[in-house]
Amino acid sequence: AYCYHGQTLLASDKCGEAIRSLQESEKFFAKAEALCKEYGETKGPGTTAKPSGHLFFRKLGSLIKNTLEKCQRENGFIYFQKVPAEAPQLELKANYGLVEPVPFEFPALNAHWTPETVAAFDLTKRPKEDTAKPKPDEEVKPLKEPDIKPQKDTGCQIS
Repeated sequence: AYCYHGQTLLASDKCGEAIRSLQESEKFFAKAEALCKEYGETKGPGTTAKPSGHLFFRKLGSLIKNTLEKCQRENGFIYFQKVPAEAPQLELKANYGLVEPVPFEFPALNAHWTPETVAAFDLTKRPKEDTAKPKPDEEVKPLKEPDIKPQKDTGCQIS
């Protein structure tokens, strides 16, 4: 998130904040890389997943590095902005692309559902079924199929 936020800051000509954001991104990436390598080396049942070898993870590392170098280079030539000591705050609440959730409310009970009506649905008082036990399925006897031999003389001619 810090990497992409840094790219957004660079696009809006806030190069100093972009550098700080990308430095923070580099710090978290190094931490994540260490955890991924440790996870890939653990023994035990299951698949041998190596998150540090995934394409997204490899591309993210080079993206962070290249964008940080670009920001530092442009800040040295164009912007001359001071790099803040604290990383810029990420905007965690998205303000576009998402629909506001509608709070769920149970519908009001109908007037017909009184405690007496609900008590009438006691399954222990149901009538017993008087159906006889089902008969076991009868065995299906195999039928003898007649031998059908292919005929060579069918009467068809190709002209």
